[in-house]
Amino acid sequence: MATATALKTKAATTQRGKQRAQVSELQTFTWVGIDRRGTKIKGEQLSKNANLVKADLRKNGINPQVVKPKAKPLFGKAGSTIKGRDIAIFSRQLATMMAAGVPMVQGFEIVAGGQANPRMKDMLTDIKTEIEGGSALNEALGKYPVQFDELYRNLVRAGESAGVLDTVLDTIATYKENIENIKGKIKKAMFYPAAVLAVALIVASILLIFVIPQFETVFRNFGADLPAFTQLLVSMSRFMVSYWWMVLLIVVGTIFGLVMLYKRSDKFAHFIGRALLKIPVVGQILRQSAIARFSRTLGVTFRAGVPLVEALDSVANATGSVVYNDAVKRVREDVAVGHQLQLAMRQTSLFPNMVVQMVAIGEEAGALDTMLFKIAEFFETEVNNAVDALSSLLEPMIMVIIGLIVGSMVVGMYLPIFKLGSVVG
Repeated sequence: MATATALKTKAATTQRGKQRAQVSELQTFTWVGIDRRGTKIKGEQLSKNANLVKADLRKNGINPQVVKPKAKPLFGKAGSTIKGRDIAIFSRQLATMMAAGVPMVQGFEIVAGGQANPRMKDMLTDIKTEIEGGSALNEALGKYPVQFDELYRNLVRAGESAGVLDTVLDTIATYKENIENIKGKIKKAMFYPAAVLAVALIVASILLIFVIPQFETVFRNFGADLPAFTQLLVSMSRFMVSYWWMVLLIVVGTIFGLVMLYKRSDKFAHFIGRALLKIPVVGQILRQSAIARFSRTLGVTFRAGVPLVEALDSVANATGSVVYNDAVKRVREDVAVGHQLQLAMRQTSLFPNMVVQMVAIGEEAGALDTMLFKIAEFFETEVNNAVDALSSLLEPMIMVIIGLIVGSMVVGMYLPIFKLGSVVG
């Protein structure tokens, strides 16, 4: 019996390997043809060679005019990044087709055919091949752990086990859309001031390198001592003109070094995480975002039938915060030894009393997932309001900062002229 099972497994593996090899032999051809009405049409088709494409077109009543391999992008594959929003859209499309009775393999084929991103299309085609070879969906998704993380695969596995995969995929799509919206809000809150300040520094550098040297030539003809502030600007300008490359190297090197240190050093990552949470307004947004993502992710996994301890294991990496990541891992350890969720959350001192109380009510009433969704909705609304308030607050502050940087440099350049005017007067 064991030998027969092994042979079957080996045969299935061999079959999947052949199917993957067949897919890898195919290439995309673009074609132009004339249909039965005399209308010129064009399209794309996967095939081994151009002759097979022409034969297929003729079978469908199309007279092929041009059939050629699709040109590859100049710099590698176009659409090199598969974003979270792409995965959310894919989940929604597949859920809709499965709910309508479309077989999974055909659903993958349809979704892959509509992808503009070649990498996304190749990934879905490869997953379809795995499924055709007998793999479960969660196993096929495991080939792409970056795009389909452990949480996604656990939810899919739970949906497959319960026979409600279409419902689970629809829930995943809603979850991914909400998470991507929160990420977008956080990026907006962090990117806007950083971008404006970067522009201010670039403008200041341009003034120091190109504008102030012109004024320095005029100052030499005055024959008088320059004001201290003007002399400081002139010295800064001389340094920037001579060593701009060193300044650029230091800035880029510092940013690169900090990013690498953040990725490789847990202590430094925790230091940065704690520091960010203490920044006024910004820290509040990051804290609320982490709680919203924790609540929604745990609610989705728990509702899908994933055991609480296993769900907490998947949730830790979904909070978007190193500090909350560790807190959730401690919560999981406490729950694993028998503590209630609300008690474990209280011990971390990172969750507001309101959140802990709502979780306690949910546990007592047997409606933990419902309470978690309510918490998520509340804090997602809070994040939206806080980001809008931050944007309104930052706009005048940023204008003042830019005005001080540029205005002080302009005043410094005109101080000698004002001094000369007073002497002549």
